Amino acid sequence: MSQLTRLGVILTDRGSKYAVTGAPAASRAEVDAVLAELKADRAYAKATHNTWAAMLPTGALKADDGESGAGMVILRMIERAGLQNHVIIVTRWYGGKKLGGDRFRRVQDATRAYLDHLGLLT
Repeated sequence: MSQLTRLGVILTDRGSKYAVTGAPAASRAEVDAVLAELKADRAYAKATHNTWAAMLPTGALKADDGESGAGMVILRMIERAGLQNHVIIVTRWYGGKKLGGDRFRRVQDATRAYLDHLGLLT
């Protein structure tokens, strides 16, 4: 199927757990297939948020999945890294305490870990 790269849970903050996953995707249908493959794992299907962004040949796509503004955080980082035809998904399992603005820092941390895994950060 797709070439899903799961880094798994890479950080926790006040009980919330964050994981990051990515895969090549050149169309909305491919993004949807990656999301479906990820959510085939019950742990990811039951996550509080699966926020994602992708830079496709047709332009940028993003979805917050209830974590308002988080898709744009991922998208900006994808654009800065020059990553094309790829989707990055940041998964959060809510831990019971609101993180406020720190939730954006955790999304950035997770996205940064994925970009670093791809060798796109120096």
